[in-house]
Amino acid sequence: MNHELTIAWLYPDLMSTYGDRGNIMVLQKRCQWRGIATRVTPVTLETEAKELSHCDLIFMGGAQDRQQKIASDDFIRRKGPVIGEMVESGIPALFVCAAYQFVGHYYKPYQGDAIPGAGIFDLYTEHPGDQAKRLIGNVVAQLESDQFLSTSSYDQTIVGFENHGGRTYLGSKMKPLAKVLHGFGNNGEDGYEGALYKNSIGSYFHGPLLSKNPHIADWLIATALEMKYKNDLALAALDDRLEWQAHAFLLHR
Repeated sequence: MNHELTIAWLYPDLMSTYGDRGNIMVLQKRCQWRGIATRVTPVTLETEAKELSHCDLIFMGGAQDRQQKIASDDFIRRKGPVIGEMVESGIPALFVCAAYQFVGHYYKPYQGDAIPGAGIFDLYTEHPGDQAKRLIGNVVAQLESDQFLSTSSYDQTIVGFENHGGRTYLGSKMKPLAKVLHGFGNNGEDGYEGALYKNSIGSYFHGPLLSKNPHIADWLIATALEMKYKNDLALAALDDRLEWQAHAFLLHR
């Protein structure tokens, strides 16, 4: 049986800071190496929300403040409700940094009123003020769930780079993605990084996340295939020595 996945890439022209577009490249290559056909659907301001309905996997990256403001209204009013339904139905998704904040209830800047979010994730984000320390640097965290495990001895950890001023706090319906071992994570207070809801992930990890954490990429691919074809499909093993060397280098540094 030939398998195919359609990946929705939200706002590629506006939200792809710190190499986040690399996550799309990783998903495409890891599918290609296994003979899984992929089609990437760029979702821009002009794209009708109904175009998302045929997609099997969702990705949205981070952005600078100006680009974030441009995308936010369209996402919350037009795309967000459709994406929310997809997330609730089990379609896998990866939301990075600003996108992670978008899918929560609101973002409160240090000046002005709170900006409503899409309410897909039970979380909120607040900026503590212009004198507050920015949360920036390399991060190592230990996954809270064993569903991402692979054959590597490092598969219980994720590594990445964070750069954010907002502090994100999870509600009772959310599970943290990982426990911070080094770095700041969601807010620099509770010791957690990211969030996991249904089959969707929110994370502050740039870099991009998936290039140094192939087990997360494979989980997204496998879950998308399972949801589409209604079968528990085992992915063919890949030679990930280079990926895990990059992972290990950051882990030990």
